[in-house]
Amino acid sequence: MERFGFVGLPNAGKSSLFNSLAGGGALAAPYAFATTDPNVGVARVPDGRLDALARMSASRKVVPTTTEFIDIGGLVEGASKGEGLGNRFLAGIREVDAIVFVLRAFTDTDVPGPADPLEHLSIVETELTLADLESVESRINRRRKALRSQPSDTALAEEVAALEAALEHLEAGTPLFRAWPLAATCNGADEHPHRVALRSHFLLTDKPVMAVLNIGEDQLDAAAELAAPIEAELPGATVLPLCVQLEAEAAQLEAAGRAELLEGLGLGSGALERFVAGAHGLLGLRTFLTTGEKESRAWTFRAGWRAPQCAGRIHTDFERGFIRAEVIDWAELLELGSWGAARDAGRMRVEGKDYPMRDGDVVEFRFNV
Repeated sequence: MERFGFVGLPNAGKSSLFNSLAGGGALAAPYAFATTDPNVGVARVPDGRLDALARMSASRKVVPTTTEFIDIGGLVEGASKGEGLGNRFLAGIREVDAIVFVLRAFTDTDVPGPADPLEHLSIVETELTLADLESVESRINRRRKALRSQPSDTALAEEVAALEAALEHLEAGTPLFRAWPLAATCNGADEHPHRVALRSHFLLTDKPVMAVLNIGEDQLDAAAELAAPIEAELPGATVLPLCVQLEAEAAQLEAAGRAELLEGLGLGSGALERFVAGAHGLLGLRTFLTTGEKESRAWTFRAGWRAPQCAGRIHTDFERGFIRAEVIDWAELLELGSWGAARDAGRMRVEGKDYPMRDGDVVEFRFNV
C-alpha cells in the first residue's frame, strides 16, 4: 500500500484534507499543533472499471486498491533545529512513499498564519532541506571511511558518490527532488542512480512530491490562476487546487448527498478521485484487474513492470512459478460479456514473461510451483 505524508505549516488544512480523503477522524482546529500525533487513514480507491467487471461477473466480493494517508503535525520555521514538534515531526515522514505539500491560499481572519502559498512552500522546503543536510553530514564521513577499507565494494562506492552529490545540492539549499528530476519514476524507466543508492537513508527531500493548494470557496473560479505560481515553482509536479473545507464537509455525507453537493458546487467527482489520479501518476502507478464469481479485485503495479512481477502482487508463488498470462482489456471484456465469450471469440491474448502489463488489463495468471 502506498503511503502519502501531508506536510505543511500549521493551519494549512492538512487535517481537513485527511478528512476529505479518508472520510473523517482527524481533529481540524484553527490553532497550531492541533495534530500532535500522526493521523493514519486508509481510503478505498474509486474505480468504475472494477465496479463494472464485478457486475458482469456477479462477484460476491469486490476489493478495490487502497491508499494510506498520514496527517502529520504542522511544520514551523526552525523545525530542523527542534522548533515546534521538531524531530518528532520529521520522523513521521521519513518512511512515506511521497510527500504532499499542503499550501494555504485561503484567507480567514479566524485562522492565524500566512495565506501566501509560496511562503508556505519556501519554509517547508527549507526545513526539509536543512534536516537532510544534517543527516548527510552526520553519515558521509563514516561511509567514506568504510569505502577506504573496502575500495572494491561497488555498491558502497555508489552510495558515497550519491551522498557527496546530495551534500553539494543540500549545502546550496536545493532539495533533492529539485536536483534529480522525478520524470523517470513516473514513466516507468529506471530511477536516478543516486536516488537508488540513497534509498536506505530515507532522506526527506529524496521523495516524489505533489502539492495540494487549499483555496477558499470564494476562490473556486480562480483555482487555475492561483495554482499557476506553484506549478511554475515546482515544474513537473502535480498541483491540485482544492477547497479542502468543502471537500471535508462533503466526505461526511452519504454517497447520494455527497454527489449532489459536489455537482452543485462544480467540484466534479470530489477530492479523493482527483487526488488518487495525481498521486498514482506521481509514483508511476497503474492498475490491473482480476474478476470472477468469487471476487473482482484491483491491483496496483509500477509502470514498466512485466507480467511475472505483477503476478507477484497476488502471491509470490505466482511470480516464482509463472507460466503465462491470459490478458484482455477491461472495456473489451465488458463488451463481450464474459471470460467464456472472450475465449470463444479468440480475443484473449496469451502473454509471456516479457509482457509489459498495461493499465486496465484484466488478467488470469497460469503458474506452477
